[in-house]
Amino acid sequence: MITFNLNRKKVEVDVEPETPLLWVLREQLDCTGTKYGCGIGMCGACTVILDGEATRSCLMPIGVVNGKNVETIEGLEQDGRLSKIQQAWIKNQVPQCGYCQSGMVMATTALIRRSPNPTDAEIEAAITNICRCGTFQQVRLAIHSITKA
Repeated sequence: MITFNLNRKKVEVDVEPETPLLWVLREQLDCTGTKYGCGIGMCGACTVILDGEATRSCLMPIGVVNGKNVETIEGLEQDGRLSKIQQAWIKNQVPQCGYCQSGMVMATTALIRRSPNPTDAEIEAAITNICRCGTFQQVRLAIHSITKA
C-alpha cells in the first residue's frame, strides 16, 4: 500500500511502486485534469505539485510519492472558487485547445508560491511546459496580471 496526501486528503492505493504517478492519479483516483502528453517528461501536460515543487507525473514512480503531498488541478479550487491563477487564465484568454493548460497552471502555481512577483526570466525558466497552440505570451500576461495587482 502506498499512502500520500492528494489535494489535502489522505489517500491509499494498492499498485506496483514503479507505476507512474500520472496513471495512478488518472485511473485509480479519478484526477483526469492531469493529462498524458509525451510520456517522457518533456511537454509538461502531466505537471502536478509534489511537496511544493512542479513535477512531471509521467516520470514519477508512485513509490517515491509515499508519505508526500500531491496537488493536482482539481485541488486548486477552494469552496467553489477557482484559484487566482485559474481566474487569470480565463480573464486573459490563455487556453486555446486547453489540453496543456492544467500542467501550465500547476507549474505557475508552484512558481508563484516560490516567487510571488516573478520576472519574465523567472517565468521562462520555471514554465517549461509546451503549448502547441503557442499561448506563451498570454501565459506571461496572466501571470503578471496577478503578480502586479
